[in-house]
Amino acid sequence: MNAPLTDEPVLELMFAVALPAIGSAILFNIGASSGGTDIVAMLLKKYTNINIGKSLFITDFLITVSTIFVFNIKTGLFSLAGLMIKSLLIDSVIESINLCKYFNVVCDDPHVICEFIVSDLNRSASILKAEGAYSHSNKYIILTAMNRHQALKLRQFIRENQPSAFILISNTSEIIGKGFRGF
Repeated sequence: MNAPLTDEPVLELMFAVALPAIGSAILFNIGASSGGTDIVAMLLKKYTNINIGKSLFITDFLITVSTIFVFNIKTGLFSLAGLMIKSLLIDSVIESINLCKYFNVVCDDPHVICEFIVSDLNRSASILKAEGAYSHSNKYIILTAMNRHQALKLRQFIRENQPSAFILISNTSEIIGKGFRGF
């Protein structure tokens, strides 16, 4: 390329950052990299508690700052902005890819719901005995985690079969155990 594609540097920055960030996030999520400073970032992530996006920011920071001296201040500032956005975007995309739903279902009869979870969704659950604070009646709490598609099915099943159940659904992107990452 001899010149920019457009006369809009912010537009070009957005695409020059977003597309590689999404690609890098997909690679990082499966434990791969595109080489270069990505390898250093992966090593930094492996031996510290730093997310991959922050690790990449740390490894690329000095290179990016040098653009101020090699080119000019405007190019350097655009490069720094792009690096910050890329680092945040990588972590956000990885979290979005791994997003699961965590359910706390308070109900009177857990067996119908658990049968659906085990038989139809091919997941598992834990049942806890509880007592209602207001009614002092015996209750059960079902704890389970699943992907978004399964979560929609479970929510619909509970609405149809136990409409009085109280459901808490949380987003989570780090589940470690059988059937999830790490096993």
